[in-house]
Amino acid sequence: MNARFISLTGLLLAAGVLFPVVFHQFGIAGRIFLPMHIPVFLAGFVLGPWAGFLVGALSPGLSSMLTGMPTPAYAVMMTPELATYGAVSGYVYRVSRRNLWISLIGAMIAGRVVWCLMAVLIAPVLGFKGRTLIVVAAALAVGWPGMIMQLAFVPPVVRRLQRALTP
Repeated sequence: MNARFISLTGLLLAAGVLFPVVFHQFGIAGRIFLPMHIPVFLAGFVLGPWAGFLVGALSPGLSSMLTGMPTPAYAVMMTPELATYGAVSGYVYRVSRRNLWISLIGAMIAGRVVWCLMAVLIAPVLGFKGRTLIVVAAALAVGWPGMIMQLAFVPPVVRRLQRALTP
């Protein structure tokens, strides 16, 4: 680990906390546009699977503590999901010889599968007994605008960041 890696990881972690705040200031719901996911994907693609994992694992809890968003219960469900996004995007990107689309879509699917597993495990503990499938279906239905935004926004930003960061 070098200073550049640590600095950029910290910057993307800060963006993971800041992006949802900005979206909420404009009245845009985070559960719809999933703004915390973008810095996690960027960390995975630009810095690799470990940085993606760290940004994804730390963003929900840190954001919950600093801003109250997401709620602690929801942060518990989001943490494995976002850690999966970051790790899988970075890993598949390296293995697929930098195929951005395969990596992004694969990570999006893997993260959502993990979120669904967390919902199945945790929803009953949180009082959603008998309504787990409704919770899962609602999350998938509500988050589609964010998924479209990720597909539109992440690839060009990754390419620009890589050009800017290449010595």
